[in-house]
Amino acid sequence: MMKAKTLAIILLIAMNIGLDQYSKHMVREQVVPGSRTEIVGQLVQLMNVENSGAFLGIGSDSNPTVKLIFLLILPTLVLGAVLYYLFTNKNLDQLSVIGFSSIVGGGIANLYDRFVYGSVTDFIFMDFGFAKTGIFNAADLSVTTGMVLLLIASFKSQKGSSKT
Repeated sequence: MMKAKTLAIILLIAMNIGLDQYSKHMVREQVVPGSRTEIVGQLVQLMNVENSGAFLGIGSDSNPTVKLIFLLILPTLVLGAVLYYLFTNKNLDQLSVIGFSSIVGGGIANLYDRFVYGSVTDFIFMDFGFAKTGIFNAADLSVTTGMVLLLIASFKSQKGSSKT
């Protein structure tokens, strides 16, 4: 029988992948590429942009070998290492498990797009007036949320260890 922690990790990763892939599918089907639709005024806008690079399109113009190494091979190896750590580390707190699972789920979702489509569909843009985001997707949000959760877990851990 599968342990509860293992099942939770698998479900969290699957939920992150599923949400991302469903949202990208809907955008590809229903949003005209290059269009811009205001969802919450100019604050949140929906777009359909194919990103053949990394975060914010970095490396889009790189040669195919560089893209293969840095956008497919290296991320696959890193995600494999994080998955191994996630499943084998018995001392991870709940917040860290959720954080790592979100990172892995988002990473796998974007990797899947790169393997299948050769690019990643980005579709969310936010304009706060004083600051704007790049165009991103649900997988990017999963990875970012996971990183924030790991930072919080790290601060909690440091705070707890300084009391002893």
